[in-house]
Amino acid sequence: MNSLPLLAPLFLAFEICQLVMCERYVGIKQIARGADPREMGPGEFVAFAWIVCIILYGIWMAVLLAVPGVRVFALALIAISAAGYAVRRNCGLNWILVVLTIEGCMRVAALAPLSELAWMRV
Repeated sequence: MNSLPLLAPLFLAFEICQLVMCERYVGIKQIARGADPREMGPGEFVAFAWIVCIILYGIWMAVLLAVPGVRVFALALIAISAAGYAVRRNCGLNWILVVLTIEGCMRVAALAPLSELAWMRV
């Protein structure tokens, strides 16, 4: 078995962290205050680490396409990410939290069975 799907729990934890960070920086309190999340973002190190994780996540999804038996999960993750990005680019600030939450939950729903499948084969 290829060890690449074994990283799914790591990215599952990353997705849950993303949902928490999303609520913190684009949450209901910030929307009610009318705060712009671009002005109060995380520090440089956190932002850098987050971007690196997102890039690694994207590379992992693309490479996962080459692993037989889990291609459907990779396709689902890529499709969810692409659709979420397209919707986020075209909606207002008030809807960003909704879109990010739905997108994150859909990716968690794709990563959870992938994690189980990968670790059951170990």
